[in-house]
Amino acid sequence: MLRIFVDSGSSIKKEEAEKYGVEIIPLNILIGEKEYLDGENLSFEEFYHYLIDEKDFPKTSLPNLVDFQERVESFTNKGDDVVVLTISSGISGTFNAVRNIFADNKKVKVIDSQLAVGGIRLLVDEINRNRDLSLDEIEKKVNALIPRIKVYAIPETLNYLLRGGRLSKKEWLLGSMLNIKPIIGLHKGNVHVFAKKMGLKNAMNFIVESLVSQECDPNYEIIASYTYNKSNLDKLIEMTDKKFLNQIKVYDHLDPAIACHWGPNAFGFVFVSK
Repeated sequence: MLRIFVDSGSSIKKEEAEKYGVEIIPLNILIGEKEYLDGENLSFEEFYHYLIDEKDFPKTSLPNLVDFQERVESFTNKGDDVVVLTISSGISGTFNAVRNIFADNKKVKVIDSQLAVGGIRLLVDEINRNRDLSLDEIEKKVNALIPRIKVYAIPETLNYLLRGGRLSKKEWLLGSMLNIKPIIGLHKGNVHVFAKKMGLKNAMNFIVESLVSQECDPNYEIIASYTYNKSNLDKLIEMTDKKFLNQIKVYDHLDPAIACHWGPNAFGFVFVSK
């Protein structure tokens, strides 16, 4: 039997684990002197209180690797095959740490998603469509899909990109003064600014138009993502061409592991290009 493991950077919630057929390993969230397990003992309300207050800025760290190994081996020891999909190695050390643990275990295939949040959900769907293939064949399917997945998001404020080292202080100051909205996402595993637009509406237009310019594949879902409040996301969906609306089936309220980098009230689409 095939088992799929993801970390909480996938933003797949515990209550969704059965739907996606996955085991979820929580990343650690450090707030002040306290450490929490993402998605387990930290509520959204508590997390956003700290994030918005900005006194004890949340930070992420690797999952409990001993627990990770034990959970995976509880399946491989029974003869199951395991695929581990981690959040991109460009933004987390999870992939390299886990790959080292299972380097000699032929029952485990550790794959660097080069993505996060909705991108990993789409990869999980791809694995579930190909569960009867070998681990090597599944890896090929996943790696072929990765570069086709587009993650576009708009942060409401630049403060969190500054704190996370994604913007210089000069870029932050200029952008804040001119109301410049960057369209951020992941490119080859790293956080990338795809465009900078004057004002929120122009930034939204970039994402809406990207569904056409990037040839959004109708055979895959569009995942609508947001942090804290989905009002900005609702406006984006209102601007979206009707022909794409039936593909929007997942509204992903992002887990703290990602939301602490995007900031509150960020929003965007994750989709597959042809």
